[in-house]
Amino acid sequence: MRAADLLSQATRRLTAAEVADPGRDARRLMAHVLKVPPGLLTLFLPEEVDPDLEVIYLTLIERRADRVPVSHLVGRRAFYGRDFLVTPEVLDPRPETETLIEVALSEPFGTVLDLGTGSGCILLTLLAERDDAVGYGTDISPAALNVAHWNRNALKLEGRAEFCEGSWYGALGEMDERFDLIVSNPPYIAVNEMPFLSPEVRDHEPRLALTDEADGLTAYHAILAGHARWLAPGGRLVAEIGASQGMAVSKLFARAGLRGVRVIPDIDGRDRVIVGVNSPF
Repeated sequence: MRAADLLSQATRRLTAAEVADPGRDARRLMAHVLKVPPGLLTLFLPEEVDPDLEVIYLTLIERRADRVPVSHLVGRRAFYGRDFLVTPEVLDPRPETETLIEVALSEPFGTVLDLGTGSGCILLTLLAERDDAVGYGTDISPAALNVAHWNRNALKLEGRAEFCEGSWYGALGEMDERFDLIVSNPPYIAVNEMPFLSPEVRDHEPRLALTDEADGLTAYHAILAGHARWLAPGGRLVAEIGASQGMAVSKLFARAGLRGVRVIPDIDGRDRVIVGVNSPF
């Protein structure tokens, strides 16, 4: 079968499965199977597809029709201009989280701590963008840290990024360190919101990284409970939040003694990131 006909068949299948952008996903998976840059796929559409590759492609299309994320099928997800290994053990990096990167990079820092690092995409992106910075990432999931280590090594950041297993600051043990910047994309989805997530997220991403099984604010309490010990005077705490959490998390930041608390929207205008500054005294 010609690639163009196979692509048309796959797009119809994904459309029937109510995938959000069937044409885009069908093209992305075809480029992956044919091992060609997505931007050049059009040049290969008139060609016949090897029967073995056709079987592989249609198998991937069926899995996508079952709402397995494209990133899990191809093993990669682009984030802030770099490709990261992605598995079902970590959150899929999302474009809106790049807002957190922009906020973090808006001021200087030399040391950074990423709480709940997952794939490591936030910490590693910040270090890749700041050649003189070093940092730590913590996560309770050993499987997630395996992915983070792989991404660190792929970006050749072995000498500047360390990962520690454990819950929030507890993973750092007795380390004698205070950080210029603490960042986090914690589980902030309230348990009663979980049924309304897309199947790609609800059924295929780690639940532990999505929800606290409560009101979505538990992680912020834990992060704020330890910030005074780990955040340097004048340092910033930057975290991702849900679109409806701006006011609630702002109050938590203010009660914890952080100054200059601000909520920053993402590219779609939804509240996405909160930032506060530790007292310099």
